[in-house]
Amino acid sequence: MKQSVFVIRNMDCPTEEALIRKRLGSVPGIGELAFNLMARRLNVLHTLDDEQPILDALREIGMEAVSAMQAQQGKCSGCKADAPAVSRKIWVMMAVSGAAALAAEILAWTGTAENSPAVIALALFSIATGGSSTLKKGWIALKTFTLNMNFLMSVAMIGAIAIGEWPEAAVVIFLFALAEMIETLSLERAKNAIRGLMAMTPETATVRLDSGEWREMSAADVQVGQTARVKPGERIPLDGVVTAGGSSVNQAPITGESIPVMKAAGDPVFAGTLNERGMLEFRITANKGHTTLDRIIRSVQEAQGQRAPTQRFVDQFARYYTPAVVAFAVLVAAVPPLLFGAAFEPWLYKALVMLVIACPCALVISTPVTVVSGLAAAARQGILVKGGVHLENGRLIKVVALDKTGTLTHGKPVVTDVIPLVELPAGTLLQLAASVDAHSEHPIANAITSAWQTPTGGKATERPLLPVTSFESLTGRGAKAVIDGQLYHVGNHRLCEELGICGLHVEEVLRRLEGEGKTAVILSTESAPLCVIGVADTVREHSADAIRQLRALGVASVMLSGDNQTTASAIAAQVGIDDARGNLLPEDKLAVIDDLTRRYGKSGMVGDGVNDAPALAKASIGFAMGAAGTDTAIETADVALMDDDLRKLPHFIRLSRDTSRVLRQNITLAIGIKAIFFILALAGKATLWMAVFADMGASLIVVFNGMRLLQVTEGYTSCGKSSSWWTRSGSRSTCR
Repeated sequence: MKQSVFVIRNMDCPTEEALIRKRLGSVPGIGELAFNLMARRLNVLHTLDDEQPILDALREIGMEAVSAMQAQQGKCSGCKADAPAVSRKIWVMMAVSGAAALAAEILAWTGTAENSPAVIALALFSIATGGSSTLKKGWIALKTFTLNMNFLMSVAMIGAIAIGEWPEAAVVIFLFALAEMIETLSLERAKNAIRGLMAMTPETATVRLDSGEWREMSAADVQVGQTARVKPGERIPLDGVVTAGGSSVNQAPITGESIPVMKAAGDPVFAGTLNERGMLEFRITANKGHTTLDRIIRSVQEAQGQRAPTQRFVDQFARYYTPAVVAFAVLVAAVPPLLFGAAFEPWLYKALVMLVIACPCALVISTPVTVVSGLAAAARQGILVKGGVHLENGRLIKVVALDKTGTLTHGKPVVTDVIPLVELPAGTLLQLAASVDAHSEHPIANAITSAWQTPTGGKATERPLLPVTSFESLTGRGAKAVIDGQLYHVGNHRLCEELGICGLHVEEVLRRLEGEGKTAVILSTESAPLCVIGVADTVREHSADAIRQLRALGVASVMLSGDNQTTASAIAAQVGIDDARGNLLPEDKLAVIDDLTRRYGKSGMVGDGVNDAPALAKASIGFAMGAAGTDTAIETADVALMDDDLRKLPHFIRLSRDTSRVLRQNITLAIGIKAIFFILALAGKATLWMAVFADMGASLIVVFNGMRLLQVTEGYTSCGKSSSWWTRSGSRSTCR
């Protein structure tokens, strides 16, 4: 099967989707159809030799379709990103139509007969200028036997004319066209939330050529491995690694961090982020179309096409709702006159009002607008959600399992304690240990060496290591080497016991450090211990706050670790987790996730997106931690947290709850408004133009209500309610 992707500019409402499904369903060789109304994209699986039969079939039903490639290159009328959603010509025609409809109504109100030549002429002129598109679509719907809003409105207008209501026919068709135009503009705003991400990446990059000359060229032509530079105030065009210079970079488009991050040699930079102060040179690591921002945009666009549970329910409901209401309207028009001798025109008018109410557009469009707004709000905060189903189901999570290393902790051991056992300065003892360990590749040895060379956590200093001879690695125990003629050992508790130098004082220090979840390393000579060095994987700054927020949301937390139970319990105590599971193999983590899902219903798993992949897949929703720049995490996780701030997890759950609440509000509004006007129509209190206001007004209400989710521009804090706004002033966050 082949796949073709089309952009259809006039596909906004589920009525068009139903029409397209019906028409393409009769074309031989066409298989599955996938619609993304918010992006106006249609994916077609087919066995055809070329796309022309598909384009021809779409053209027959008035659909302006082009291939996605042509749309991306701007090779079609009105498909460029900056093309207006409503053309100037349409604005002018709508203004003329409205003036003519209003004039017809004024004449009728001032005593002129509704079937007079002047009123009829104005009404027809209004219908021709403002309603021709609706009538054309209604005729196409009739030919394809499709019940959609255009067909129902056309029938309502013709029915109004048949009973002599010329001014009302003109006003109804004008109001319908105007409401559709306003709805298009409203939906365009929702789509722009995603489109804004795409506009962040510069089209050009300043690149160093082989000759050493710097030249500005198209970002699409830059290759991986080339060196580029950005000046202060410029956006970074492609992903890379800094090779020279230093500056602060605003990474909000990628990670959602509101505070700029300092960048120096060796640090990654991402396309679309803003260089603020200094000049940066960086080596390109991803070309155009494969940057982290490109992957985020692609993932969000794909997520828009996935129907959330509420959306699937609404689609099924609408499938039966419209035919049922239309059938009831026919009975209303026919039964009272035929069986009870009632006057025909009043009951026909009531039936026409019901036909206008029958279209479920407001109901069906309420869900995708809300879901896309939620996806866009999440993406702005560095939370990449891989589909509406995960965004909606996040509210159901009752327990979250968190991997220790790389999630709650930094995943990188550092020296936390240097405890002298002899009368020597701690710095001298650390220098001795670092000089021995500099020749080892073990992570703990690297941590000790780094603690001497980078005492403040910054870039390497010039603090010298002592020359060593006769270095030897002691497998499973540590290492030894000679410095200034003296043999030194750097190793674990086992090595200390083998040397026979573990006295009561040393044992006491070792027990204390191990009880704190730290790894103890002893520096010694052959005859005496010199100091004990504590090494630990430090807890992330925001982990404890994230756990507190989860607890406030009623979500339980469980820590999973492959470390021993003592270390696991110590780290869990620091962040406020009561349930810590240590000594776990990958298959043990799967069993824990199974148990948590069985006990709580919906579970979440937070890991690094690679090592924890099985557990992430097993959980109801898998969260990849620190996914910026990591292909695997973005591709495999259900939700990717684009930096290392675990507070984005409770933020996601709040956003999910907000999204679910807005979805329920929209469904209630859409059905409630129709129910009220349905009753008014039966009672003879509703007019055609009121019904149009009810239908299209409901559509606009649910669109704007769904778009409220976009107003969460900065994120959530632990201030309290999920809708709290926050601003950052200096280093302090304040709620308002």
